[in-house]
Amino acid sequence: MRALRAGLGALTLMGNDTNTGFRSTQPIINIDGQDNPSLVDSLVSMMIVEHTNGLYRSEVLFDNMSQKNDSFDFLYFDRQILDFGKAFKIKLGSDTFFDGRIMAVEAQFGATGTSQVNVLAEDRFQDLRMARRTRTFADASDSDVINQIASDHGLTPSVNVNGPTYKVLAQINQSDLAFLRERARTIDAELWMDGSTLNAKTHTDRNNGTLQMTYGGRLHEFSVIADLAMQRTSVSVNGWDVSSKSALQHESDDSIISGELNGDTSGISILQSALGARKESLVHTIPLTSQEAQSTADAYFKMSARRFVVGHGVAETTLELRVGSYVDLAGIGAMFNGKYYVTEVRHMFDRRRGLRTEFTGERPGIGRAQ
Repeated sequence: MRALRAGLGALTLMGNDTNTGFRSTQPIINIDGQDNPSLVDSLVSMMIVEHTNGLYRSEVLFDNMSQKNDSFDFLYFDRQILDFGKAFKIKLGSDTFFDGRIMAVEAQFGATGTSQVNVLAEDRFQDLRMARRTRTFADASDSDVINQIASDHGLTPSVNVNGPTYKVLAQINQSDLAFLRERARTIDAELWMDGSTLNAKTHTDRNNGTLQMTYGGRLHEFSVIADLAMQRTSVSVNGWDVSSKSALQHESDDSIISGELNGDTSGISILQSALGARKESLVHTIPLTSQEAQSTADAYFKMSARRFVVGHGVAETTLELRVGSYVDLAGIGAMFNGKYYVTEVRHMFDRRRGLRTEFTGERPGIGRAQ
């Protein structure tokens, strides 16, 4: 216990690599709006996961055996503190890193007689995950659909997305969350929850700021790969325009990703020069207007182009390191220095390694040859 408290009471550097401010790394567990310091003494490990497709979740493991009423007994099986549906927050100082509700409680019993309890919590997207429907939306845009689903669950919508208006959109035996994720992918949008506000924005509009990191400074570990396997020089979509009774085709190429390169050499141009043209035609889509065809082709092309370079890092924990932010990395060579869009974040704690943040970032190009 003494070692745990020493680890939790440690200080970590804040701000950029040259700042001299410090902050405590002691997590605060907040249950039903009240901080519960006693849970810190029982804390074994913590994981908070955020991804571009929504549903922010956490897993927190506590020791569950201690002196109680003059004997050793289970601490949390009486459900007085940890119970289903309770509001569950994880904070560092005044910063809230997770805000959700308890959805599952897992008991773990070790071979040496140890007892631990794992608390699993999710944000308000769990409401959408648990609602499965079959229905249609007539003469509706994706913005209309997102606003309607938010209203269905008593959420406040904050929607800023582009896309066509469809004659009909069908949700067939899908959860509301699965359907929203499908629609978001089609229009190059991302979903996240902020309390009871359902947010939907296009990839380029989400920008949560840029965090500077240097390997050997705030960036502790990093592995990165530039891979041509999923790159395409163009993507085409075919369909049928019902109103004009004519064939549809739209082809997307590297012109739609050029604004995101920041002077880098794209994976698409490298593919073209190294192996030649690699064109792909999407045959599983059924666009009925030219706007639908363009939206589908552009979204797919951007998704694959952005995944040319994918990096996985371990960094000091800060609330600024969020999905939708950029990390501007230095100290990893001219080929891989530069900005990465953060697509996944995992804030981690355990007694052996303490507090740190693992993240995944992607970018459509590499630095130009020197």
